[in-house]
Amino acid sequence: MNTKKKCAAIIVALLVLPAAGMAQSSPLSAEAQKPPLLAEKDVAALAAELSGETAKRNLEGISRLHRTRGSRPMRAAVELIVERAKAYGLEEVKIEEFAADGKIFYGTQRSRPPWDAEFAELWEMKQEDGKWIPAVRWGDWDAQPLTLAQDSESADVTAELVNVGNGTAESDYAGKDVRGKIVLVAAQPGAVARLAVGKYGAAGIVSYAQNQRTAWWGENENLIRWGHLETFAAEKTFAFMVSPKTARLWRERLARSEKIMMHAVVKAGQHPGVYSIPSAAILGADPKLREEEIVFSCHLDHPRPGANDNASGCVTILEVGRTLAKLIAEGKIARPARTIRFVWPPEIEGTMVLLNARPEWAARIKAAVHMDMVGGGPETKAVFHVTRGPMSLPSFVFDVAEAFGEFVNAQSYQFAATGQAKYPLVAPEGGKEPLLSQMSEFSMGSDHEVYMDGSWRIPAIYLNDWPDRYIHTNMDVAANIDPTKLKRAAFIGAASGYFLADMKGSDAGPILWLFELAALRRAAITIERKGRLIFDEPSVFAEQPLAYEFGVIYSLHRFVPASAERTSEAFDTIRKVKVLLGTEEPRGANGDGRLMFRRNVDIKGPTSVFGYDYFTDKYGEAKSRNLKLLSYQGLRGSGGEYAYEVLNFVDGVRNAQQIRDAVSAEYGPVPLEYVVEYLRALESIGVIQQIKK
Repeated sequence: MNTKKKCAAIIVALLVLPAAGMAQSSPLSAEAQKPPLLAEKDVAALAAELSGETAKRNLEGISRLHRTRGSRPMRAAVELIVERAKAYGLEEVKIEEFAADGKIFYGTQRSRPPWDAEFAELWEMKQEDGKWIPAVRWGDWDAQPLTLAQDSESADVTAELVNVGNGTAESDYAGKDVRGKIVLVAAQPGAVARLAVGKYGAAGIVSYAQNQRTAWWGENENLIRWGHLETFAAEKTFAFMVSPKTARLWRERLARSEKIMMHAVVKAGQHPGVYSIPSAAILGADPKLREEEIVFSCHLDHPRPGANDNASGCVTILEVGRTLAKLIAEGKIARPARTIRFVWPPEIEGTMVLLNARPEWAARIKAAVHMDMVGGGPETKAVFHVTRGPMSLPSFVFDVAEAFGEFVNAQSYQFAATGQAKYPLVAPEGGKEPLLSQMSEFSMGSDHEVYMDGSWRIPAIYLNDWPDRYIHTNMDVAANIDPTKLKRAAFIGAASGYFLADMKGSDAGPILWLFELAALRRAAITIERKGRLIFDEPSVFAEQPLAYEFGVIYSLHRFVPASAERTSEAFDTIRKVKVLLGTEEPRGANGDGRLMFRRNVDIKGPTSVFGYDYFTDKYGEAKSRNLKLLSYQGLRGSGGEYAYEVLNFVDGVRNAQQIRDAVSAEYGPVPLEYVVEYLRALESIGVIQQIKK
């Protein structure tokens, strides 16, 4: 083992020893139980007041509603949030409304028209006295709205069922007459409609698409998955969702040449309307800082029941609001200097709407705490994550969240192992298991990626469960939600958000101490990854990680002032990191590697958003499929992650070679020509502009 690797191993050992010691001692020493960053009286007040039961009662109300964008049930959920926020004493409680008609754009998000359903049933028919009459009802909007695929259109069809396998390839239809019939498919309806309906004339779709692939994929044949058609597809049709078990029995019958007749009745469709987004606030106490805001975010929309995804995040930020407002009113904690705001938009598209339509509000946001799936109990097999931002957005904010996450890990483990802990954060009706949350690197999949897009560069703490074996299915129910988990997620979010909202110059010292530990930990991880790679570009693993650590320090200075002495000590840590990572000079750029671009400030947001892909729409579907970066599989990320970060690294300073090296350090080596090809594609649709020298 060379010297650098020995240093890295020592660092890792030193960093994990305190946690290991805490897990084995009983009870925890007073010092080990001391919470990070916040005064202990504030931590004690939060721990005592936060209620997993209150959050779950609110969740039970929301999960009764089928919350599709702009729909009547979604509006009912919005009004429920508003009523509770007012009752809890939050300020500036209101509903923001933004037009949604399929034509208006909010940055790169094309507004999606609201979709409502009044009635839908799917019946299997049987013959009696020479007539087809209803026999078994397989889909019912009133009883189980998840059985109707989102964006289905009205229809009244009686037709044969035809099995076409996956339904996404021409070969699936070879030798089969599906015109005027209902196709049974394994894929999502939206992926099938163009061929089945548009080309071959099917009357409708029945899908048994399974859930996301995890270790439990396909294990439960009774799961019915959320289905959806494409919002802007030319083919207007309907689709129902059934379980794999039902589909298997049908396939067996069809294989025996049995005729299966179905009757589908749907009264549903899109219509012009609005995005209704509730918001509330706790106004800051400092006249100079109250215009700066810390935002708590979630997404309120989701098919019923949608308990963990994402009623859990919605009620948890509501519980944070209730708790902070109550403790401030009672004088148990101080009103923070900055304003804390809470928003409950539709997923991704609602956040895109807010940040684009309210630029003055977006400019006030210093950081966000985003919660998407934070309540999964043991039955869901969920793993909780405290997730950092991408390497393109270094920030001390993520170290703050990790500090509170590690504190809850230690306290909850100690309580589970010994029955004693100062802050076990256990709900009376919840479990007693340790949280064991993962301190995770950046992953995509929710509104946090919108905040952290290069258009806004707002650091967003992401609290989330993954995996969850019931996500997007009829089994994502309130019974599987653990009040203890809700309480712990609320504590991590509340402690992080409250600390940031009231952060002062005197807090810079503790933050920089956390930074030093975290920077050394990150260096050890980088060295370990470097050792596993056959990748003869050492500068990639030196330059970008060092740039990240410098960025973390500068992010603190943009928040509060830090003393020159303490900042100098932090830079000493970076010098140690540089020794560990190596001192190789960065490689110079040649040819296309010298290309440099700036972002078009008039086009804001990620290029792939929700229900609409800006890049594919503008660049062309066929050409998009041929871009090598979009299908590239790296070591820790795939095409979507690379594309997101390539655009985020476009800043008018880095050239194409430096952007390529940065994403290679983050996700694994990628050819320069793939990055340049994608940058050229972004340039061709006006998202970025080349800087001529």
